[in-house]
Amino acid sequence: MGAFEILVIILSIFLAIFLIVGIVIGVLLVKVSLQLKRITDKAEKTASSIETATSKFTQYTSAAAIGSILVKQLNRVKKRK
Repeated sequence: MGAFEILVIILSIFLAIFLIVGIVIGVLLVKVSLQLKRITDKAEKTASSIETATSKFTQYTSAAAIGSILVKQLNRVKKRK
């Protein structure tokens, strides 16, 4: 066996190792990206539900504030009479 054949064998072994490592890293990156997608979907759903709750709270709060103002005005009118 000459030096050239030994070099080809060594390079083939390193190429196979790097190919396997690359495939493993690729699979792990796909798994991580899927987990990140699930996390962002959950965060988006949570933000949406918080936004909905906040808008409903502000609707009820504004209605309560208007009612409170009306009651105060009616009490003032009653006190004047």
